Amino acid sequence: MGIPDHLTCLLRNLYAGQEATVRTRHGTTDWFQIGKGVQQSCTLSPCLFNLYSEYIMRNAGLDEARAGIKIVGRNINNLRYADDTTLTAESEGELQNLLMRVKEESGKAGLKLNIRKTKIMASGHITSWQIEGEKVKALPNCIFLGSKITADGDYSYKIKRHLLLGRKAMTNLDSILKSKDTTLPAKVCLVKAMVFPIVMYGCESGTIKKAEQ
Repeated sequence: MGIPDHLTCLLRNLYAGQEATVRTRHGTTDWFQIGKGVQQSCTLSPCLFNLYSEYIMRNAGLDEARAGIKIVGRNINNLRYADDTTLTAESEGELQNLLMRVKEESGKAGLKLNIRKTKIMASGHITSWQIEGEKVKALPNCIFLGSKITADGDYSYKIKRHLLLGRKAMTNLDSILKSKDTTLPAKVCLVKAMVFPIVMYGCESGTIKKAEQ
């Protein structure tokens, strides 16, 4: 990964001999050693996890893999946000190959693929999937980073969902918008700052029909 040795040594010393205790209604437990994971409430933890994830993806050879979806001449086969990873491919065979690569390299790094949390979605008909005897559920739709994605590519669901979220946001501002102590310019600024982003989130990439315009 190209990380200098002195930084690696510093991180090892930072994580060496970690201990924790759990607070319950009956008090706190005895201190115990932490064998895996990153430190809680540490600003370095997200960076470490991202490096770990990048290490797995590089070793899995996803950068060199031909499998994926072509977007503006670039091959996209994985999308990562925090601890969520999405693999994309143009066929079942390619997707299964990518998944097994990531699963194998994750195991080498001490991480286990959670089959129960693993789901699959395809734009066409897809057969039942199994990974080492465990069935992977196929979804007709899913929420990805706050946006609803459907297998048939219908965008109307997302429009309706965002309109409902926008109405909910307006309801939360109801007392302020009806207040005589708040000026009209302030109310307009509040709506633009707290309602418009919710309604318009992710709409730049959507396909809108004439009836929905």
